[in-house]
Amino acid sequence: MDVLRDLLNWRSLRWKIAALVAMACCAIALTVGALVHRSTLARSLNDGRSKAVTQLSQDLRDYERYGTPPDSLRMSPEAVPAELLRRLRGPQGLRDGYATWYDGDGPGDHPSMWAARTYRGRPVAVEVDMTPDLLTRRALDRHMWKYSLVALAIVVPLSALAAELPHRRLRRVARTARRIASGDLAARTKVGRGSDEIAEIAGDVDSMADSLLGRLLAEQRFTADVAHELRTPLMGLVTASGLLPEGEATELVRDRVAVLRTLVDNLLEIARLDTGAERADLGPVPLAEAVRESLVRTGLQTRLTTAGALSAETDPRRLDRIVANLVINAHRHGRAPVEVEVAGTCVTVRDHGPGFPHELLTAGPQRFRTGASERGRGHGLGLTIALGQAQVIGSSLSFANAPGGGAVATLRLPAAD
Repeated sequence: MDVLRDLLNWRSLRWKIAALVAMACCAIALTVGALVHRSTLARSLNDGRSKAVTQLSQDLRDYERYGTPPDSLRMSPEAVPAELLRRLRGPQGLRDGYATWYDGDGPGDHPSMWAARTYRGRPVAVEVDMTPDLLTRRALDRHMWKYSLVALAIVVPLSALAAELPHRRLRRVARTARRIASGDLAARTKVGRGSDEIAEIAGDVDSMADSLLGRLLAEQRFTADVAHELRTPLMGLVTASGLLPEGEATELVRDRVAVLRTLVDNLLEIARLDTGAERADLGPVPLAEAVRESLVRTGLQTRLTTAGALSAETDPRRLDRIVANLVINAHRHGRAPVEVEVAGTCVTVRDHGPGFPHELLTAGPQRFRTGASERGRGHGLGLTIALGQAQVIGSSLSFANAPGGGAVATLRLPAAD
């Protein structure tokens, strides 16, 4: 279906090249046709003048020899066309004493070539029929038009086929660029080596993908290094905060240390997800009960509804992590009420806040980026971890905004056998 749609797309490069070739062929055919027509007409008129002058000379010789004018010889001024007489009387119309005139408006589409001269003080003329020359020129014009159309019918499809190879290479480059934009940094064009513009574009796209992949790997290494470097002093802070005497300042310190510990744990988890070190322990899990327990552990007021909940083939620990992150994100960045619905093997978390920002819906969750100020402050790690854990357990996690307002996160898990 996509191939047919692309074939019928008249804006595609294939048809633009075919149209350019067709216009070039038409221009060449018109130019050549006009030149051949004018050249043929000029030659025909020149031959007609020669025939008319030769005929007039021969008729005058026969008249002098036999004393009787031939039937083709016009010796009366009334029998000579006025235009021919005007040319005969004007020196600009004479050539070697003869005046010629092409009458292309003859009756019944029968043109004639006239030749005249002054003989014994009076004009004499002959008329030569030019109908065969006219028919020959018309036949030549028809043949030129016919064979031009045949050549056009052959050249245009061939040009469209010839344009298919660069068109296919450009489509491959475009598909690769879309894959890279969607997050597949391992995608490459693979259009082959060459020195044309398409090969140059493909090389630039591959170089861009290599650069983006290198930056992403550097970011992942930096995240992992920072998390590991912070873990040792953090453990010292946790221990030291536990030794502090009870008081308001101590509670504030312990709260901040707990926040820092959560951030470091999240960074370590993201580092493990980036390196692919996480492995799921799959098994049948009653989805409604598992989600209910996750909501209880969050300690947040969340409305739960179940409708035909089934057992899912998943990792209960990672499922708890995903649901908890989604619910905490909804409470932190959205507005109450926060609703969780379990239907079959699908878990939907919805809040009634401003909804997800456009950047998140198009590019997915980004670490250290919440996307919009109205969604509140945060590190952007909760949804990133939830998406990574969903991929580990073989589930899909999608984000959308509800028509009536609010953010909606949908987790779809495989059903248990």
